[in-house]
Amino acid sequence: MRSIAFADFLIGLGILFVLEGLMFAASPNWMRKAMKSAIATPDNILRAVGIGSAVAGLVLIWVMRRPI
Repeated sequence: MRSIAFADFLIGLGILFVLEGLMFAASPNWMRKAMKSAIATPDNILRAVGIGSAVAGLVLIWVMRRPI
């Protein structure tokens, strides 16, 4: 039997795929420009944005999962 945490992880991964797929389907040119922009962005900026996004995601999960 799967744990609740693993099921939540799979749901989150599924949502990620849905959103990414919708963005590519709705505006492939914009996504292509975004990828080119990411290639031109320095590593330290990408790293800082990635860490910030991860922390924001963890805070959001913690806020939604904490007992009231």
